[in-house]
Amino acid sequence: MRALACACAVVAVMTAALPAPAQMLDFESLDGWAEDDHLAALTTFRETCGKLTDADWQPICRLAADAGTTQAEARAFFELLFRPVLIGNPPALFTGYYEPELAGSPVRTPRFAWPIYRRPPELQDGQVYYDRAAIESGALRGRGLEIAWLEDPVEVYFLQVQGSGRIRMPDGSVMRVGYAGRNGHAYRSVGQEMIRRGSHTPDQVSAQEIRAYVRRNGSAGLDLLNVNPSYIFFRKLSDLPADRGPIGAMGASITTLRSVAIDPAFTPLGAPVWIDKAGADPIRALMVAQDTGGAIKGPQRADIFFGTGPAAGEAAGTVKDPGQMVILLPIDRAYALLPEG
Repeated sequence: MRALACACAVVAVMTAALPAPAQMLDFESLDGWAEDDHLAALTTFRETCGKLTDADWQPICRLAADAGTTQAEARAFFELLFRPVLIGNPPALFTGYYEPELAGSPVRTPRFAWPIYRRPPELQDGQVYYDRAAIESGALRGRGLEIAWLEDPVEVYFLQVQGSGRIRMPDGSVMRVGYAGRNGHAYRSVGQEMIRRGSHTPDQVSAQEIRAYVRRNGSAGLDLLNVNPSYIFFRKLSDLPADRGPIGAMGASITTLRSVAIDPAFTPLGAPVWIDKAGADPIRALMVAQDTGGAIKGPQRADIFFGTGPAAGEAAGTVKDPGQMVILLPIDRAYALLPEG
């Protein structure tokens, strides 16, 4: 499950020492730091800074509001108030996610026959509910919980993986949907199952290949999706402007190539993070930890938001790269994480 599958109303960031080794770095050691667009990172940081309630973040957020409008001022803001801290042991694992744009209908038709559901009213947070197979077999049918209907069960699945999307109706209107809850079952990777079964090697698995494999294998392909028992419910986002990104875990819009999903057990939500991604298309940029996801686990694990639409989906779907993720923490908090002695 991708990052947008946790719409928590946020939050105080963590206050205890992180359960992983920590190493203080300096900004000069961050390859590409001087060349980055620090003003873009600062703009993204401001989007969620007001939601950070811990005492050591509040003065930083007040200063962020007046931190200037030039690259030099934005860079000075980060270098003055933060220290880079490496949590855990690289290499990191970077993947990508995006906001799909799909054709759909508000009612069932011969073309649009696959529903996405709103959250059932009886479902409580943390409750273990019907699994994916049961829901796909009709456990919720006839209750009026359908928000919209799509033309492809594979796209229903990947809409749940991404956690949000835009659905274009036959009349040209666009419905935006976002995460509303889950069925309480742990996420299980379909790609890992394909590797386990021997149909694919690790380097062959991507979002694009999973789509193609499921489609060309008919009912057996759809059964493969049920290996993942987790199921995501949606809500309409009627007040979200078209030019804004989808809603992340902090209850605010996320930003293309500046927002990342992380594991909040290791990385504070709302913290700036330096992304140094290797691979065919390297990325070295300051982003902000504004999202989470069921498959994003560990101190060196991040999901990069690539934007909206098919091109973003193509770019995000092939990312599975190593590198290093460094958290920028308030100075006192950064030093508190270091081992004594």
